[in-house]
Amino acid sequence: MPTLVNYSGDGDFYTRSSFCSLVDVYCPPRKHPRISGPFVVESSIFKAKKPSIEILPDECLFEILRRLPGGRERSASACVSNRWLMLLSSIRSSEFYRSKTPQGKLDAAKIDPISNNWVSSNTELSSEDRDLEVECDGYLTRSIEGKKATDVRLAAIAVGTTSRGGLGKLSIRGSNSLRIVTNVGLSAIARGCPSLRVLSLWNVPSIGDEGLFEIARECHSLEMLDLCQCPSISNKGVLAIAENCPNLTSFTIESCSNVGNESLQAVGKYCTKLQSVTIKDCPFVGDQGVASILSSASDVLTKVKLQTLNVTDFSAAVIGHYGKAITNLVLSGLQNVSQKGFWVMGSAQGLHTLSSLTITSCRGMTDLSLEAVGRGCPNLKQICLRKCCFVSDGGLVAFAKAANSLESLQFEECNRITQAGILNALSNCNSKLKSVSLNKCMAVKDLSPESSMLSPCESLRSLSIRSCPEFGSTSLAIIGKLCPQLHHLDLSGLCGITDSGLLPLLESFQNGLAKVNLSGCVNLTDEVVFSLASLHGGTLESLNLDGCRNLTDASLLAVAENCPLLNDIDVSKCSITNSGIAVLSHGVQQNLQILSLSGCSMISNKSLPSLKKLGRTLVGLNLQHCNSISNSTIQFLTETLWRCDILS
Repeated sequence: MPTLVNYSGDGDFYTRSSFCSLVDVYCPPRKHPRISGPFVVESSIFKAKKPSIEILPDECLFEILRRLPGGRERSASACVSNRWLMLLSSIRSSEFYRSKTPQGKLDAAKIDPISNNWVSSNTELSSEDRDLEVECDGYLTRSIEGKKATDVRLAAIAVGTTSRGGLGKLSIRGSNSLRIVTNVGLSAIARGCPSLRVLSLWNVPSIGDEGLFEIARECHSLEMLDLCQCPSISNKGVLAIAENCPNLTSFTIESCSNVGNESLQAVGKYCTKLQSVTIKDCPFVGDQGVASILSSASDVLTKVKLQTLNVTDFSAAVIGHYGKAITNLVLSGLQNVSQKGFWVMGSAQGLHTLSSLTITSCRGMTDLSLEAVGRGCPNLKQICLRKCCFVSDGGLVAFAKAANSLESLQFEECNRITQAGILNALSNCNSKLKSVSLNKCMAVKDLSPESSMLSPCESLRSLSIRSCPEFGSTSLAIIGKLCPQLHHLDLSGLCGITDSGLLPLLESFQNGLAKVNLSGCVNLTDEVVFSLASLHGGTLESLNLDGCRNLTDASLLAVAENCPLLNDIDVSKCSITNSGIAVLSHGVQQNLQILSLSGCSMISNKSLPSLKKLGRTLVGLNLQHCNSISNSTIQFLTETLWRCDILS
């Protein structure tokens, strides 16, 4: 007999009227008093009498409920009261009563209730048989958040989905501060949904090991486990999952302060199909736990993310030696991994399949270790370095020469990388490099290096230089010579560039730009847009001019006349008026889908006809902070342009 739960969660499923203890009753002589419900009259006093079925103890009611024939009957019974709901949710799927008729006879015949003889069973299945047909599918998905996350709701989900195979995926985000979700609710899910494949628990401090014990006991098909901010879960709960869920392929644990090496060693030992591992901000996780998982699942483990852990060079060496199947590796905030650890990781020659590498805030990533990674990862296609303060131009150039398969290079807040290093890396990179991105690299300054010996990077298609305040117009001409085949250009946040520097760059591109982002380039004028529209209007698809305050209606006129493929334009906080919107509405664009006019204070209600005409193709319109447009106009547009999402 399972543990029976008598729990009161949300409000009752039925209500009873309250009665006074003393009631004046008027009874006409020709009519008898009418009393509804199980009440008795004693000296003009009504006393409530408990329904007879409620007198039954839980054990007896349990036996009755588990004999209900199908899911519809169970769901209806769960609506009677919280007691019935919680009792039903405590019944495991295997404990529901099944007919004891031999399977072979059941397939061929059934008993006629009148003659008590076996008859043909080729007719429609009974409700119970239909339930059996769909059991153990587990394709249903439920996600509950905040105040909706209660034990009663989980119990209702478990009872309501049992007859349809139970849940396949459950996500719980947060918890009700008054009626928190606990092990009781998670246990109900485990008993009613044995086919559960994906379980995600975020910020549910009242769920602990007992809930995971039930999941481990019942849900042997579990494939993905995601635990975040669950301080009540310890090694015992994770150990139970590891021992009983051998099909686990994805394991994520984040900010779980009581989970450590012991449970991770069990995961490595028992979960041999593990393909993805994420471990973040767990203070008791160290080299032993990480090394156990990496070494045990070395043949199938493809994605690894380690962040803010107390691991050392030993873990980095294990990654380099056993990571032969890893394709995606993310390392962040590993303060105890030194240059030696990263050098060994790259030099161990075990990361032959690695294609994507992201390293953030790791002091051990230096020029020497970066070069070793470039040499030891022959199939590396994408690398992203963030806040790696000891990587400089020398390491960047050496890496660019060694990484023969590199396609994407990203640097963010790497303040020893200069303009000279970037230009030399572009000149020395392989013929496969397609994308380069620099963001907030403060040492990238507007210098004029010797460029006569630099070779152009013909393969580069996308260049992004964002929020590098010292980068100016002088460098733009050099970039044009090195990157003649660009399709995507992002210079957002470069306050120092002017028309004189950008115009020669636009003239150097040979095949036409498709996407251009100049947001925040406050010194640009209409002249740049004229050149851009005339030179690249035939290929331009996306144009972002947000914050270019010197741009006027003349820019929209150039775009309207020369850019037929444009589908996304942002002129927020530009000097645009009603006339510019009118011009754009009569332009050559056949499929303009996104229009952003946020902060254009000179656009008023007079633009309504033009906006309505543009709205025939728009799916997104941003009118935020357009203070001259009235609420009634926005309301009219909202009702008229029913396909368009309008921000106001």
